[in-house]
Amino acid sequence: MLRHLFCFLSCLGLCVPMARADWINLTGAETAPNIAEIYILDDHVKVVLEVYVGDLETFEELVPDSWMKEGGKPRPALADRMRGFSQTKLRFTTDTGASLPARLALVEPRMRVDRQSPFAGMINPMTRQRVPEAPADKRVLYAEIIYPFKQRPKTLTIVPPVDEEGRALVTIGFITYHKAVPVIDFRYLGADAKLELNWADPWYSKFDNPNLKRHHRDAMMSYLYVEPFEVRHEILTRVKDMAEWMDLGLRGDEYIEVDELEPLKQRIGEFLIAKNPVLVDGKELRPVLDRTNYVTLSLQGIRIVEKPQRMDLSTAIVGVIITYLTESLPQEVTCDWELFSDRIQRVPATSVDPAGPLLSFVTPDDNVHTWTNFLKKYQEPTVEAVAVSGSLGELRVPVGTLLCIGALLPLGWQIRRNRRNGKSLLVPVSVFVVAIIGAVALYPHFAASVPKPAAVAGALPDERAQQLLQSLMKNVYRAFDFRREDDVYDKLAMSVSGDLLSDIYLQNRKSFAVQQAGGVQAKIKEVEVLQAGAERVGARPLTYAITGKWSAMGTVGHWGHVHMRKNLYEAIVTIANTDGRWKITGLEILDESRVQPQAATATAVPQ
Repeated sequence: MLRHLFCFLSCLGLCVPMARADWINLTGAETAPNIAEIYILDDHVKVVLEVYVGDLETFEELVPDSWMKEGGKPRPALADRMRGFSQTKLRFTTDTGASLPARLALVEPRMRVDRQSPFAGMINPMTRQRVPEAPADKRVLYAEIIYPFKQRPKTLTIVPPVDEEGRALVTIGFITYHKAVPVIDFRYLGADAKLELNWADPWYSKFDNPNLKRHHRDAMMSYLYVEPFEVRHEILTRVKDMAEWMDLGLRGDEYIEVDELEPLKQRIGEFLIAKNPVLVDGKELRPVLDRTNYVTLSLQGIRIVEKPQRMDLSTAIVGVIITYLTESLPQEVTCDWELFSDRIQRVPATSVDPAGPLLSFVTPDDNVHTWTNFLKKYQEPTVEAVAVSGSLGELRVPVGTLLCIGALLPLGWQIRRNRRNGKSLLVPVSVFVVAIIGAVALYPHFAASVPKPAAVAGALPDERAQQLLQSLMKNVYRAFDFRREDDVYDKLAMSVSGDLLSDIYLQNRKSFAVQQAGGVQAKIKEVEVLQAGAERVGARPLTYAITGKWSAMGTVGHWGHVHMRKNLYEAIVTIANTDGRWKITGLEILDESRVQPQAATATAVPQ
């Protein structure tokens, strides 16, 4: 029952590898009618081609004979067709000027691979053009084509099908890999594209056209995350580049074997924790090696490699997260970057604070990355006890009427005294009548609002129930923003009582341990109670069962990317007065669902 309260935190951490990153390709090439995935390997080029059903005529050489109408014009043999295809439809030319021959390895009808583009159909803010959408007809001709070579070429020029005037006959979106390294993100193949091949280190293979490049092209990147209660230094680095500064201890020069993954990852983490010293407000805090993971760079951003597998040394990337615990949001954080090499002379250094990211670079001549607190209106997250006093609503006290009624007692005593002594009753009786009239006349006016006493609490209005639930749930989620275990427990204890407190705390520690294995801990940025209604629980003093519905939106930021998730909950939350404070004593989840956060729109990076 109670696990649903914090499962949002743990599930968000564990689902990060599937979340959408904050960089999105705006070219729209991944939704082009025709798609070519090009893989340059040791002795051949492999092309995986998806031909749009409306463009089959252009790629007629690939269409099987069985698809053609009977009685038509005889076709050349497949070998002859592929010879023409390699010359006029999709040509690969080496630095010697030779064109690679083509062999059709597989051809069959399929449905188009869904390469999602969240901005498809929208206006590109950079070009002011509409981002193309994938064809509505998903039928494609799927083909695998092999272009063999005997000697490794220094360059390869990719030539698409063009007309006599050099204009592309069809629209092709393409992506190219040199071995396992993505050389570019999806781009359009509308003209000749010359690729310079670095066989010693495919990471540095590149097209001579500066527009044909990948977003993630730096071999090493540094991120400073500055938040209340912690500073994180997150580093992305290629394993191969780490050989400049440490002995990798690998058996081979090309691959990291499965049994080498874990010890190598640990050695890299321990090496980096001793390098690039970080100062928080001028002080050296104790660094904690939070996480070390192998990651891959894909079209969807950075993904954690969850299943151990043999890795190509040229593409293996390690992400390291080093944490420094703080008492509050610092005023200044500096990182003295030490790791440079002949290849690595500039390292992107991004600082991320509650206001967002700020990109800079460190170089051998300017190697200190500094974050300064310029947040003027930022308020640090707090957890405050919800007092019973003043939370039950108000009573309207008719002060004028009470004063008039209070005056009736002495006036009545004066009238009685005057009657007994034989004195005139005109004045006291007149004042008595005026006081009665005043008590009635002033009743709607001159009233004061005072907190409703607990003894007369009665029913809890929906508005009050919603306010109480908002404050308590916000406290529970906010407690896990703190990093020290005793702080988390103490903050939880301000809003959760009894066995429920221990269960939530221990379960969160367990889920956090799972996250350490590969996920990232979430931060709840927004809790909104949408509706709530309360009922008294039996004869128990000041105990209510609130049936409420609320949403919780959390974010995860790591290695320069932001992921968002929003959940909607419906539950019965039992609250009770505990030493003058409202605390949650019971929780029953009725429903839980995922919703799409409106704020999760990705931030585009210029191409």
